[in-house]
Amino acid sequence: MSSGSQPPAPGTPKIDPTVSHSARIWNYWLGGKDYFQVDKEIGDQILGFVPELVRSARADRQFLARAVRYLAAEQGIRQFLDIGTGLPTVDNTHEVAQNIAPASRIVYVDNDPLVLAHAHALLMSTPEGACDYIDADVHDPGAIVAHAATTLDFSQPVAIMMLGIVNFVIDTAQAQQIIRQLADALPSGSYLTISHPTTEVDAAPMIAAVEYWNQQGSAPMTLRTREEILTFFDGMDLVDPGLVTCSRWRPAPVAVGEITDVTHFGGVALKN
Repeated sequence: MSSGSQPPAPGTPKIDPTVSHSARIWNYWLGGKDYFQVDKEIGDQILGFVPELVRSARADRQFLARAVRYLAAEQGIRQFLDIGTGLPTVDNTHEVAQNIAPASRIVYVDNDPLVLAHAHALLMSTPEGACDYIDADVHDPGAIVAHAATTLDFSQPVAIMMLGIVNFVIDTAQAQQIIRQLADALPSGSYLTISHPTTEVDAAPMIAAVEYWNQQGSAPMTLRTREEILTFFDGMDLVDPGLVTCSRWRPAPVAVGEITDVTHFGGVALKN
């Protein structure tokens, strides 16, 4: 654990087991154990609209692992800023990166009290590397960069990972501004990875599912088209195969014959 890790602040909001939360529902869909009954109930209701979301959640997680492997093993990236971390599960960013390069440095960012409570599991770094956790909101990119700079060296390439988080910034212009501010803090040779739920696959049931989700009292979210998601990579060079359904982003060779489109799109882009 890095010396920069912080215990929960006195004002940290308490976990409300009666209100569902996206991170816990996601954990339920991934087969984890860190959820409450309300999360299972809402998660099952959403699956009633889109049963394929379990497959999509797993494809999104696999996309994260493949993207981190690509960045660490093929592009030599040794620093990762993972915004919208979610609950720890298999193939967390630091596990994948440090398995390839033990000296990798990772900063996780989230503002959910349950994720904060599990931060110790995300901070188990190798002795050679470092892990830290920032309790911060995606809407405040300046604070994220300032705090991350205590662990990461922003004069060297950094990979920003934003999986399933930009969809919680409802206004697209605001989301573009947040991403632009984060990208501006990166030197050339850095990367941006985004995954985002979309209307490109199972549009009608996805729209119904999100409308239902937004009535449940937790953080509202939005779907976007492929063209809208592409704008988040403006000024950067998308890595092949571009912005695609997560299951089709550099899949393992054994899976090529079994690929099914999922409701999340993902892409990785280089800052020149």
